[in-house]
Amino acid sequence: MKKIFVSVGLAAAGAAGLPLAHGQGMESGAAPKIWNVAATLRGFYDDNYTVANNARGSFGFEFTPTLSANKAFGQTDIGVRYAFGLFYYLQRDENGMDPMDYTHQAELWVDHSFNERWKLNVSDSLAMGQDPKLLDHSGSTIRVEGNNLANHANVKLDTEWTRQFSTSTHYQNSVYNFSQGGVIGSPSNPTEAALLNRVEQTAGIDFQWQFQPETMGFIGYQYSWVRYTENSQIHVPVTLLANGSVWPFLPPFPPGSRQVNYFSNSRDNNSHYGYVGVDHKFSPNLRASVRGGVSYTDLFNDPVSPSTSLSPYADVNVTYTFIPGSYVQAGFTHDMNATDVATPSTTTGHLTQYQESSVVYVDVNHRFTPKLSGSIVGQYQFSSFQEGAYNGTGDSQVSFSSNLSYQINRYLSTEIGYNFDELISSIYGRDNTRNRVYIGLSASY
Repeated sequence: MKKIFVSVGLAAAGAAGLPLAHGQGMESGAAPKIWNVAATLRGFYDDNYTVANNARGSFGFEFTPTLSANKAFGQTDIGVRYAFGLFYYLQRDENGMDPMDYTHQAELWVDHSFNERWKLNVSDSLAMGQDPKLLDHSGSTIRVEGNNLANHANVKLDTEWTRQFSTSTHYQNSVYNFSQGGVIGSPSNPTEAALLNRVEQTAGIDFQWQFQPETMGFIGYQYSWVRYTENSQIHVPVTLLANGSVWPFLPPFPPGSRQVNYFSNSRDNNSHYGYVGVDHKFSPNLRASVRGGVSYTDLFNDPVSPSTSLSPYADVNVTYTFIPGSYVQAGFTHDMNATDVATPSTTTGHLTQYQESSVVYVDVNHRFTPKLSGSIVGQYQFSSFQEGAYNGTGDSQVSFSSNLSYQINRYLSTEIGYNFDELISSIYGRDNTRNRVYIGLSASY
């Protein structure tokens, strides 16, 4: 399944005390300095650290050391970065919880130019922790104990066949694994591991035409396959009558009825994407990208009956750099994504398979002076459940983050920030609101 929007979600996560963002600062080309060591110390208050309907708040401290390195070897650039996060919640032990959280974030990238026309990029991003904001597009909306993992690997080959015609071939592999921290689930109350542990793979190709120096059009196709890996029951069995409706009573069952069992892999699926688009540079400071198409999804492992669906797909992005170091980015996306809701329909027995999500986002970064900079990120997402008990209804999510940082000298900087997140759901007890504020000091060398 396609990523919806990387920088908005990770800007919010970073502002919450997770400084290493997937893809952030890992541009192609090695920096003059081969290695860098940094550390951040923050004090914070989180009024809903469980990220759940029954909010619990706590003051706390964060310490995050980071090590990064990059090097150019002729036609090849290599970079790596690792950050370890230690979070101490002062009030959490009062509720019988471990007051310590640990996170790991790592990135690796390799750029290689075979020649002027053939270029290869390989990258991998790993995040491990408990906060749903950290685990990029995992599908979870709550905090989960344990060393939960999200890993994204990408390979892209850009080939320029002529001055006007080129191709971009790409492959992505994403792995999501929730360890659950010893929590034992049941068919009536499945764990996040049972609902969301999976491997997603996507392969595709874009055919690109350079109509003008500022304008490139493209047409593309990609194939995606999703496999859930936990092999656990995710709902109690139901009995279907011969006419396809659910039998709502206890045994004995009418003749011709059958029992349906729901397992993690009942939500396996394959998808085909077809799209067209254009990238245009209006000026040195303003550029836009538009792509749109459809996705065709085969829900071949549905235990009631295999089915297919056709959905729109869109990705619109506009970036304006108004002064050096200051920019506005805005956009809209529509795509399908995993969900931790699987409840089947009480009439047809079909599982909740996935969500369709529409996202609107704005990201503003401004450098007020050479030493003072700030950012504001806002996002609204509406996600509708497909199939299942909540078919056609959904979740609304609002996220806002702001950050102000001041560079004291070459090695030291200070910052202050605020994050707001709200989930409004059609499912009772799923709603939650979260406010986080922090102030910190960073050192780098």
